[in-house]
Amino acid sequence: MRENETIQTIKRRRSTRSYRDIPVPGDELHAIIEAGMYAPNGSGDIERNIHFSVIQNRDMLREINTLAKETAAKSDMDWLRELGGNDDYNCLYNAPVLILISYNEAEVCAVYDCSAVTQNMLLAAESLGLGSCWLYFPLQAFAGGHTDALVTQLHIPAGFKPFSSLIIGYGETGVTRIPRRTARNIFYA
Repeated sequence: MRENETIQTIKRRRSTRSYRDIPVPGDELHAIIEAGMYAPNGSGDIERNIHFSVIQNRDMLREINTLAKETAAKSDMDWLRELGGNDDYNCLYNAPVLILISYNEAEVCAVYDCSAVTQNMLLAAESLGLGSCWLYFPLQAFAGGHTDALVTQLHIPAGFKPFSSLIIGYGETGVTRIPRRTARNIFYA
């Protein structure tokens, strides 16, 4: 099979859940967000239908972790309730950057667009030597009674809803082994 740098980046990318206390340079964050803006989209106007909230403020990161855990602790799902009640659990894994991707609820393709945007950003982070992880848990902060305050603090436009969250930073661990995957569930016609 023919390989190139893009395919190698895709195969190498792993979810990072342990970060060093080093800020991510602004030009690298900008490059990652720009990569998200170049994702395929069904709306034809990604700039109008997607909103990015880039959170680097440590107090805000702590607040989102706390609010997400408070909401999760009241969940009907055992795994969420368990993590929400764990004092040692940090849903952001101490990453220095959290990016929330919100979508225009009036746009029919927005959920698909957000997924493509998120994947582009994860791959861009990997290509820059940064760790990243696509997370569900931080969105719990918006499921509790603090939604309006968070939406205001993060300047999320009216009619937009947080869909995806990813953390970015310099990972604690080095290069990980790339697992071999076999394609057994493919049919060619």
